Amino acid sequence: MMSTTSSTHLLSSFIVTPTRCMRRSLHRVHRDISSRAATAASRIAVSSSKPPHCPCRAQVLHRARRTFTTTSFARAAHAQHPPAQHAELVSYPSPSSIHQEDEEADEPEVDFVPPEQAVLDVTDRAAEQLRRVSEREGNPDAALRIAVESGGCHGYQYKLELAKRKEPDDYHFSHPRIKPSNIYVDAVSMSLLKGSTIDFATELIGSSFRVADNPQAKGSGCGCGVSWELKL
Repeated sequence: MMSTTSSTHLLSSFIVTPTRCMRRSLHRVHRDISSRAATAASRIAVSSSKPPHCPCRAQVLHRARRTFTTTSFARAAHAQHPPAQHAELVSYPSPSSIHQEDEEADEPEVDFVPPEQAVLDVTDRAAEQLRRVSEREGNPDAALRIAVESGGCHGYQYKLELAKRKEPDDYHFSHPRIKPSNIYVDAVSMSLLKGSTIDFATELIGSSFRVADNPQAKGSGCGCGVSWELKL
């Protein structure tokens, strides 16, 4: 009887044990599936929380950066080379008056610059400054007088000063739109200034009128912007 019971017990244990193992395996499989499902769900939630990649937005940012860079270069170029207008030649001296003054002063004969060659350019900001000067002085004839003198570290130098009236041997220039904006150039200096640009520059050290882009000047001249060498 004991032998039969032991055999039956062993037989039943061989039959029941696989069932338990199967349940445990199914439980583990279910747990693994649940874990994988939870991981996949968390990944989907994280990916959905990120903003979608929009190529259009990237292109807009790239264009904005490129526009900003281009604008910066444009502003720098505009500050160094502001737009200028051909100045109007209001009046000019006659050759006879120039020769007569030379004989009376016992000076070398001056090369007369004909009106079609007497050309100056003036920037808008220079003309605006001249207009303010005329209004402040209460004198419509107030002007910027420009002369060329020998001297300086490069042989020639500009002399710029305010004038209250025009002299008989002066070339009288004015901005075509902004008035009054008078510029006087004497007959001796005209041949050394024709084709130049008159500008008004604002810098850290101060603001002042200046002569730029003189075709008669060699190179960029002195760093002060006043002294320059004649192109031969």
